[in-house]
Amino acid sequence: MGGMGTRVKSRLKPRRRHFIKEWRKFRGLTQEQLAERVGVAISSISQLETMKQGYSQPTLEAIADALNCEPADLLMRNPGAPNDPNNPGGGGPNIWSIWENLDQPAKNQAIQILETFRKTGTAN
Repeated sequence: MGGMGTRVKSRLKPRRRHFIKEWRKFRGLTQEQLAERVGVAISSISQLETMKQGYSQPTLEAIADALNCEPADLLMRNPGAPNDPNNPGGGGPNIWSIWENLDQPAKNQAIQILETFRKTGTAN
């Protein structure tokens, strides 16, 4: 037979990039402190951060709660690089930080302004 082997396709899902380590550092926590807040072993936090271990939705939610952010933030937003256009979650002013510091009346006003841009076509 020829020297060609059969290519085996992995059934493992590729691990998605996340910003758990960046959020932990942004909040000024050690791996030990985060592990304690989440109720897992320090080694689990270490393996999550180095992507040697995957995460489940409940774990992601527990980590987000411990870091005072949303689970989606851990997957899409690097809090330490808000002005880096080459970084997912970066590029331009850190609108999430601004939004988080607005009171509800200011948020309502911001939404009205954005709706006006959308309706008038000036948002393009």
